[in-house]
Formats: sequence, C-alpha cells, structure tokens
Amino acid sequence: MKIIKSEENGRTVLAVEGWLDTPSSGELMEAVEAVENAKSLVLDFNGVEYICSSGLRAVLRGYQKMQKMGGDFSVVGVRAEVMDVFRLTGFDKDLNIAAREEKE
Repeated sequence: MKIIKSEENGRTVLAVEGWLDTPSSGELMEAVEAVENAKSLVLDFNGVEYICSSGLRAVLRGYQKMQKMGGDFSVVGVRAEVMDVFRLTGFDKDLNIAAREEKE
C-alpha cells in the first residue's frame, strides 16, 4: 500500500493506493493520527482495490478525529467493490463517501 499526503488551505488529502488490509491499515491509521490543524480530511480512495475490517477501522478513526477537531471528513473516488463493503457495513449512511465515476 502507498499513501501520498498533500495539504492546502487547511485541507489534508491522503491518497491511498493498493490493498487496505490488516498489515497495511496501520499505515493509514498512522497517517490519520499525524493530521494536525486541518479543517478537512479527505481520503482519496481512487487507488484502493480492497478494504477489510481493519481498513474500515482506520477510516472510522479519521472520521472520529475530524469530529473532535470540528472539521469535515470525506472519502472520495471509491471503487464499486470497495463501495459495496461501505454499504454492507452501513458506513455510507453515516460518513460522507462518494463513489468513483466509472468509465464506460
């Protein structure tokens, strides 16, 4: 897994690529914990091919952190397979999650 961090005007974007599984979810958790003084946190999931329960926990941690900081949280560019997991777990009802627009 690979995480690319960018910051601009109080907005932190973590672009995640690869599998968000048990071994790699700790990396995302660390990246989320390192976010400071952000008005919003965006997880860019355009490159995420798979997510497991540990990955979901890291996403939830990002949401909780931004709630405490009074900021906005979103997950964008979610592939259909990963979006299915968010729907099955109900994450799509409570979190701001946007599916990736699939090309025809």
